[in-house]
Amino acid sequence: MKRFRRRLCMASVMAVAVVLTACGGPPPVPDTKNLDELYQAAKAEGEVVWFAPKPEAQMKPAIDAFEKKYPGIEVRYTNKKAPDLVTQLNVEQAADRVTFDVSNAGGLTVLPSQSMAAKVDWASYEVPSDQIFADDFVYVWAVPKVWAYNTDALAPNDVPASWDDLLDPRWNGGKLSVESRGSFMTVWAQDPALGADAGLDYASRLAELNPHYTENTTQAHTLVVSGQTPVGTDLINLVLEDESKGAPVAVAPVGPTNANKSYLFVADGAPHPAAGRLLTAFLASEEGQSALVDTYNSVIPTNTDCTDAATNRVIGALCDAGVEWFSETDIAQYEQFSDFFPEVEEALGTNVN
Repeated sequence: MKRFRRRLCMASVMAVAVVLTACGGPPPVPDTKNLDELYQAAKAEGEVVWFAPKPEAQMKPAIDAFEKKYPGIEVRYTNKKAPDLVTQLNVEQAADRVTFDVSNAGGLTVLPSQSMAAKVDWASYEVPSDQIFADDFVYVWAVPKVWAYNTDALAPNDVPASWDDLLDPRWNGGKLSVESRGSFMTVWAQDPALGADAGLDYASRLAELNPHYTENTTQAHTLVVSGQTPVGTDLINLVLEDESKGAPVAVAPVGPTNANKSYLFVADGAPHPAAGRLLTAFLASEEGQSALVDTYNSVIPTNTDCTDAATNRVIGALCDAGVEWFSETDIAQYEQFSDFFPEVEEALGTNVN
């Protein structure tokens, strides 16, 4: 066995990435200076493993477009929650056994992901400068947080139209489905007109209504769609997807809100480092964005801008509802969120000690 492993580790350069992975060490960083060279290196690797917290059906148009543009590279996709990605990657990097190439970071997973991201000169791979964040992250889509309502359960005049409307006593007793982690409160820490301290007071007042707390936003969305709660915290991507299928759900005109940016990064020690870079660069490109926008996943302006409302359904839905939005602009905001969210959970009464 030892003799076999020694021979394996002395295999040809063409198989070096596979060899080093088998021998317990990370594959070499590709020495490529442009997309053409990167493609050749990625094609030699043959595949790219992508983990992100999105249903595979939403990512399939982009995957198909990538595989068509870059034949010879297969995308292996897994839907996995962002916090679980951080935990898994941390363990795998410590053991020098990373099993996936491209990962997702957003919200509270941005800071811990920083140290796990490979150092990449994204500009050399034609990633637009305004989509490169904190050097090693690439902004590929936004996940605006909204309040949604069941159109069968509420008449138009009864739909809440502001944050204050949500504190009306008529919502008391579980009529609001609320994500317990408090991420829907992000905008209070972003918008100076609101403010973090005012946000904590708001969360306390919201808790007095005894909302139906859910573990995550997807569960809150399900309750609204099913009519079990008439109003709830939601993600606009989920609302638009189900609305397109005829579900009785729509965006409530409650704003402003946070348009949470979601980033991709190549894991340090990735088994297919060239393919990981190529896929990430593609998803940031115009061609990649065109494939993503059809499933309500795409880059949108950092702050309220309705210029592309006619061609981007996410922007269109926010603008049609009259909802202003804010996105993250620097790493300091994520540091602020790491302090704010636990305080929000405490104010909501959902913190677990």
